[in-house]
Amino acid sequence: MQTELEANAPKDFDFIIGDWTVTHRRLKEILNGSNEWTEFKGRSSTIKTLGGFGNLEDVYLEFPDASYRAVTLRSFNAETNSWSIWWLDSRFPDTLDVSVVGSFNEGVGLFYADDILNEVRIKVRFMWDSLVPSKPRWEQAFSKDNGKTWETNWTMEFLKSQ
Repeated sequence: MQTELEANAPKDFDFIIGDWTVTHRRLKEILNGSNEWTEFKGRSSTIKTLGGFGNLEDVYLEFPDASYRAVTLRSFNAETNSWSIWWLDSRFPDTLDVSVVGSFNEGVGLFYADDILNEVRIKVRFMWDSLVPSKPRWEQAFSKDNGKTWETNWTMEFLKSQ
């Protein structure tokens, strides 16, 4: 495997490189006004790829009813100064989710996409908070009113594995 990094590779996602234990909180019902959350554990491991212009995260989710794996692929476009993020879920191995695209500003990354959920057009927002690099946080939110209001439906808090 090529491990040499390009000198001009972006550093935005350096905080997530390595092995982590993860606390997940996921809203039980999405875009229905629900306030009931499910909490579960997981693990993740992230490595740099593409000479530092990308990274690959191997994810293990321990839902209360079943566990499964997923992969997050992130790549940086130097021309637009933006990241694209894709999710591949082992339960649906033939489907790569729509990519969210965005960038970091002062340790907070915002990434957006248009998608469809249950035949309804939605906007998707990922937010990465790396202000405390030893405890990064990720959040997913959906909007069904073109981004006027957002409902956070999944959060992940990372703790470096020992």
